This record gives sequence, C-alpha cells and structure tokens, in this order.
Amino acid sequence: MTNNLLSNINNPTDLRQLDEVQLPQVAQELRDFIIDIVATKEGHLGASLGVVELTIALHYVFDTPSDLLIWDVGHQAYGHKILTGRRENFHTNRQLNGISGFPKRSESIYDAFGVGHSSTSISAALGMAIVSNLKGDFEKQHIAVIGDASIASGIAFEGLNHAGVTDANLLVILNDNAIGIDPSVGALKNYLTAVKEGKNPRKNNMIKSLNFDYSGPVDGHDIFAVIKELKRLKKVKGPKFLHIITTKGKGLQQAEDDQVKYHAPGKFDKITGEIPLKSEENLPPKYQDVFGLTLLDLARTNEKIIGITPAMPSGSSLKFMMDEFPKRAFDVGIAEQHAVTLSAGMATQGMVVFCNIYSTFLQRAYDQVIHDVALQDLPVIFCLDRAGLVGEDGATHHGVFDLAYLRCIPNMIVYAPLNEIALRNILYTAQLGLNHPIAIRYPRGRGQIVDWQKPYEKIEIGKANCLKKGSKVAVLSNGTIGNNVTLALAKMKHPETIAHYDFAFVNPLDEQLLHSIFKEFKTIITLEDGVIKGGFGSSILEFSAQNNYTSKVKTLGIPDEFIEQGTIEEQQQYCKIDVKSIENIFSSF
Repeated sequence: MTNNLLSNINNPTDLRQLDEVQLPQVAQELRDFIIDIVATKEGHLGASLGVVELTIALHYVFDTPSDLLIWDVGHQAYGHKILTGRRENFHTNRQLNGISGFPKRSESIYDAFGVGHSSTSISAALGMAIVSNLKGDFEKQHIAVIGDASIASGIAFEGLNHAGVTDANLLVILNDNAIGIDPSVGALKNYLTAVKEGKNPRKNNMIKSLNFDYSGPVDGHDIFAVIKELKRLKKVKGPKFLHIITTKGKGLQQAEDDQVKYHAPGKFDKITGEIPLKSEENLPPKYQDVFGLTLLDLARTNEKIIGITPAMPSGSSLKFMMDEFPKRAFDVGIAEQHAVTLSAGMATQGMVVFCNIYSTFLQRAYDQVIHDVALQDLPVIFCLDRAGLVGEDGATHHGVFDLAYLRCIPNMIVYAPLNEIALRNILYTAQLGLNHPIAIRYPRGRGQIVDWQKPYEKIEIGKANCLKKGSKVAVLSNGTIGNNVTLALAKMKHPETIAHYDFAFVNPLDEQLLHSIFKEFKTIITLEDGVIKGGFGSSILEFSAQNNYTSKVKTLGIPDEFIEQGTIEEQQQYCKIDVKSIENIFSSF
C-alpha cells in the first residue's frame, strides 16, 4: 500500500524533502483532498484543481516564504493553503472563525499579499521586488501567478508596463486556461489562443516587446516540465514571464466539462462529481435573475437598452439578454473602469445603458463614476449586485460601502429596493428616462416573493413609504434588510408602538416625510446593510442636525470594521441587524 505523502507535508520545507519522482503522487493526493473537502464544505473548486501541479512546483523550487509568492484573486490558492500549514483546518475554509477563502497576510507568513479582487498581483510583486533591490537583496524571488482573464485588466497592464523598464527580480506566471468565472473574452484572449496554437512567431511576441524574458507555452500539468522551467528562470535576472497552459477543474471530469458551474459548485458528490438537483419550483427568485429577466423583457420593447457587465454575465444574469440580443449586451472582461466609461460614452448617444457590476467591484471604478458619469450628469443605470453582506467570500467581497461612497456624489440617485417587485419597477422606471444617473443596489441570493412578475408600475423618484404605523418609535429602513424589521415586528407582543418606513431612496431623501416623522416621534431608528459611517443613517443624522430636531436617532448597520467570512445570517447577528437583535431592540422601548 502506498504511503500517503500529503499527510506528512506540514509546510513547503517538508515538500522539498521529497524526491521529484514522488511529486505526481502528491498532486493526486492534493486533488483528492481538495475535492473531498469542497464537496461537503463548499467553496471555489475548479480554479484550485487547475493549478495543483503549478502549486507544488512553485513551493518545491522556490524558498517560500522567503521568496514571495502572490496568487492573483486567490480562487486558485486552496492547494497553496493546504501545503502551507493549513491542511488540518482546511475544513473551516470560508466559515465563521475559520480560514479565509483567499490568501490573507494575517493568516499565514506564506500569504505574501492579501487578495480577493483580481489583477493586483503584478503590481504588488513588482513593489516587493523593487524594495528587495533597494535593500541589496538581489537573490530574493518575487512570483505573481495571474490568469488569462485577470491579466486583461488595466492594472495588470500598468504593472507589466512598469516592470518592463526595471531590473526587478520578478517572475509573472500566466495561468492560461481561457476562463475566469465565465469564459475569457477580448482581443488579448484571441492573441493568447493564437500563441497556444503556434500561430504567433516569438519575434512578434507581445510580452517580449515589453522587455520580459518570455518562455512557454508550457503544459501546466506536466509537473516535471514546470519544475525544469522554474529552475531555469530562478537563475535569470530581471523581469520574466512564464506562459503555462492548464485546464480549469483538472482531475474531476464534470469540473472540466462545465467549468462555469464548477467554479463554485456548492455541495457535490465527491465520487461521481454530480451536483444534487435542487427543485426551484415555488421558490422566490434570485435577485440577479429578477434583474436579468426584467432587463430582457424591457429590452424586447425598448431598442435603446444596452447591457454591460465586467466579466460577470452568469453571476449578474445579464446572460439572458446576451443570448437573445448579443449585439446589445456586452461582457467587457475584468475591466470595471472601462465598463463605466464605455457606458458613459453610449449614454451620450442616447442609449439607455444598464451597467451591471457587483457592488464590491464598482469600488475599482470610483473615479469613472464621478468624473465620466456624474460630473456630466449622464443617465447611466448602475445595477449593483451583491450589495450588503455576502457571506462566505468575506471581507474582500462585501458590498457594504456603496451607500456611503455613492450618496456623496452630486447628481447620483441612489436606490435600494425592499423586494423583488420594487427592483422590477425601478428597472422599468429607469428605462423610461431619467435626468440623472442612478445606482440600484440589491443583495446576493433569493428574495421572498414567488409571484414577483407583476404589471410594471412607475416609481416616484425620492419617495419613501410608510409600511406600518406606530405610536412611539419610527424605524427607517433602506433596502431588503427592511424585511428583517417586518419579521421582528411579527414576533412582538406589542408591535403597535413601532412605525416602519421604507426609505428606498438614500439620495434624494424624502425630506417632506422626514419632517413629519421628526415632528411626530422622539425616537428614530435607522437600519441599513451598509456601513454606518457615512451611510443612510448618517444622512438622517445630517437632516436632523440641519433642521435642529432633537429626536434621538439610533443607527443600525455595519460597524466600523471589516466583517470576516461566515454565513450571511452569522454576519447579520454579529452586526446586530438580524431579526432577533432587531426584536430585542424594539422590545426595549
């Protein structure tokens, strides 16, 4: 019986004690281990399976953690985590008080840089390499592993452009599998495909023209070939670029065949690879599908509608429109800045542009939102998916800053629907024509209404609504977190003391209704699933101060800290915005 090698590898030093001929066995055991855990604990599967050989080779050849290794985005870093002292607690991956789903500097000395958003690895590794030169440490290695989807982003090109005029000891490894979360798109993807097929002679190589020592393509699943090339490159000074070819999901046939679904498949059978079918009959829709299906419906009658997403056609459900109207719906790749300014350009020509970006990723295009859209008062319709707390992806992916960073921008309408019907109606209202840009934020996951496809109704911009009258305390909620108020009230013995208002618009505020509320109630509670500092609650406090009201205002939301991974329910409990916490607060009045 063959000894299990992985069980004796507690760090890369242990790995380096093995003979090179033993490494394919380690690769098989590492794949099996990842599949075994992710099948029941969930997480990102395909990306990590695709780089098993590369992961082993990197830690085998380089002296990590002294040599610095950065995994771009980090979806593919499970093998890295397992080999660097986290095998025994890998089952806690993405769970409350467990290890992060992404590399994190505070978690391990082997995580040289915290990641979660794409395309940062080259710039970070270059920064480290330049400092090593300044310190006179010319032997230290700095490795950035980046995918073919991530390298198409602007910041990655900026890093390559700078690195090419330095003598930094930098190795960029392009993990080319032709897919990010969805298939890669764009001219660069076509170029890389041509390189793989041998259609581009090296004298015309784009990377070589940037002063990199280019090598490849190399089969990323031939561990001996990868190790041989890494050993050679270790002796080469200056910026280097290794192009390797891998298959996302390698080692699990279903993950290879359906790379989109098996990026993060949820629970699956570790033996067969099959994902259990879940009946979606009589279930409320996902908010992303409310967006996607509504946009498709509106686009059928409004020919001016354009849909844009940066690399998230499946995750945003823009795929529905892309399939039916491919000339009017665009995946622009991991390029949030470009997506926003492209939308602005189209808006100047009279098109009705829906720019769908995850809330956490719109942070990457903040200047474009201000300078290219709001300053020119162009009516771009931003649809911010994954707003609020997002669960297991943790601090890098929460969409909790958008209310604060958007409401301070002149001309920007900011709206958070209470439910699926409100989301459907604001999308309808926006395409009728607005005089200003609008940001519509909605959460990850399912709503609460099965029969949501009601006739469209126009929403009055800036109008808030009274959901329930009360005698003592006014609760002002923004967005879907307001449903927690409704559930909390349903559990109270004396709910008649609590009034509940849906302030879907953070900007403009319904000041007429606010005056009435402040005159009637001595205690006001605000609730949002965004940061308390600068968010919806802050806008109510500002209104109170500006109008010299003396009512007591209590703000509930995300505290002044980064919220770590866990379920959304656990995160809401931590922030004290879950149903039970809200009920307890109400009961104190």
